[in-house]
Amino acid sequence: MSCEKRVAEHYAHGSLLGDIRVAITKMGKTVENLTLEDLAAVDEFHIGGRVATDHLLDQLNFSETNAIIDVGCGLGGASRHIAGKYHNRVTGIDLTQEYIEVGNVLCSWVGLAKQVDLFQGSALSMPFEDRVFDGAIMLHVGMNIEDKHTLFSEVYRILSAGAYFGVYDVMRLKDGELRYPVPWASDISTSRLASINHYKRALSHAGFELFFENSRREFALEFFNQMQAKTRAAGGPPPMGLHLLMQESTSAKFNNLVENIKADLVAPVEIIVRKPE
Repeated sequence: MSCEKRVAEHYAHGSLLGDIRVAITKMGKTVENLTLEDLAAVDEFHIGGRVATDHLLDQLNFSETNAIIDVGCGLGGASRHIAGKYHNRVTGIDLTQEYIEVGNVLCSWVGLAKQVDLFQGSALSMPFEDRVFDGAIMLHVGMNIEDKHTLFSEVYRILSAGAYFGVYDVMRLKDGELRYPVPWASDISTSRLASINHYKRALSHAGFELFFENSRREFALEFFNQMQAKTRAAGGPPPMGLHLLMQESTSAKFNNLVENIKADLVAPVEIIVRKPE
């Protein structure tokens, strides 16, 4: 089995849309009055969720006229958020067929089907023409991709000159044995972590100019502290949340990730680059 197939199977759920429907009902909502904020807790599958997404977007200088690509879009939460808040046309691509199918349904539920297009496919060989996008984001994706040189060369290919690309991934800080499972991998076989310097070299090799890098370690630890406190105070998780994606492994994956961050083995990191004019 190829690595990409194993990665897609890691994220596959089987009945995700049904579970989201149940959560919507528990929230006292219907698909007719559902909002982007109602979905944010489940469809922003990265450390910090919507807050982290906005922090990255605020640094990217996208304008309303920009066509944006969301590489490894998952359910398309960040894509919908960009389309809804900033009014961009957004395209997403992800390996996991179920995520794409569910994500397109969610787009229709919140009235964004005409602004957001989600496709199943590999980030290493994207089905798009050269220079068709004016900006790009990639949120917690590279941890599953070994060949980051090809990944970033593909992103470079499909971006127009002057476009900004924002990466927000969990990256290696030092060598050491990680605790598994974590949200992106059940074991080391599908985990393709790399150092900040590896990312920077791969981005530079693709042709990008480095603008900014920023460790979000402390933000991540505070995010998990707040999430755990809210869960304890409520006597359990809310109806809508990332536990719908990770199911019974949620607690173990989050706990291991927190311990790996505390040990300074990994941290979420932002890297902002630009394709030269």
